[in-house]
Amino acid sequence: MAPVDFINVRKSFGAVPIIKGVNIEIADGEFVILVGPSGCGKSTLLRMLAGLENITAGEIKIGGRVVNRMPPKERDIAMVFQNYALYPHMTVAENMGFSLLMNGVAKQEIAAMVKPAAEILGLTNLLDRYPRQLSGGQRQRVAMGRAIVRNPQVFLFDEPLSNLDAKLRVQMRVEIKELHQRLKTTTVYVTHDQIEAMTMADKIVAMHDGIVEQIGAPLELYDRPVNLFVAGFIGSPAMNMIEGRLSPSDASVFLTTAGTALPLARPMDAAKGKALIYGLRPEHVRLEANGIPATVVVTEPTGSETQVIVRLDQSDLTLMFHERIDVRPGETLHLAIDKSAVHLFDKETGMRL
Repeated sequence: MAPVDFINVRKSFGAVPIIKGVNIEIADGEFVILVGPSGCGKSTLLRMLAGLENITAGEIKIGGRVVNRMPPKERDIAMVFQNYALYPHMTVAENMGFSLLMNGVAKQEIAAMVKPAAEILGLTNLLDRYPRQLSGGQRQRVAMGRAIVRNPQVFLFDEPLSNLDAKLRVQMRVEIKELHQRLKTTTVYVTHDQIEAMTMADKIVAMHDGIVEQIGAPLELYDRPVNLFVAGFIGSPAMNMIEGRLSPSDASVFLTTAGTALPLARPMDAAKGKALIYGLRPEHVRLEANGIPATVVVTEPTGSETQVIVRLDQSDLTLMFHERIDVRPGETLHLAIDKSAVHLFDKETGMRL
């Protein structure tokens, strides 16, 4: 186990900057998830940590050692890939122990190290099978087992659940998190799925266009996003965004572009005259007889909750109700907003106010 540090790390392909001065501190034993849309640089950052990509500038440290010029095999890391990367002609046991064999470990010792890893992952009865005889989830466990037997300082996961179906992804999220709780090994995990990030991470690093937008605990990013990108990316369904300005006569009232008044928790005098974005999570709205009128567009019952798309002025908003409500397209709902949970952003800079 070891801490990991990215210090002003930069990466360019030719004249094109991909990673633009990233600083991240990962504590010993921490489970950190790099999350962001495709092309944001998260996988490139992971590959630089693994030694699979060169660094243009800055430093990467593992356990306090600068590893910029260190080959991958000397970094004491183990990586789990999206496509499993198993040898088809080897059994599960042989795949799990292959890296140890390449390092000259005796076969008896390898068997002794593979056995407990197989028990942890529920692979004991599958050790003699070949990858073609396994399900996707079992193959992913084998890939994880191959990493575990090396007993590395740092685990790296590169979108390991992308090839699995929805039900299996949920199961594997639980298994990976439980595995981390057992082993306490520093883990850096890359995904574009913010649900994975929210449910698994000790700390999330939200990335966009080669920079770090925000670092913090999952609920910190959810409750207090620093800008429009984080607000829109973290959360499912996504935060509703409504354009407008403050009322000229009352700085505690937000006016949509069509003039509908929406409440704020407190006066925001510093934002007067600015073009603003009013951010509202779907669950922070309730029905109230004398509330703000909005027209139902679509209802999406899921059983445990009901999502309703409504039109307020020119904006379509997603609302989420935990009770079952019977509404139809075209009907009018009257809404009360939890003003203590409202987010306000500067439209020009994108920053939270």
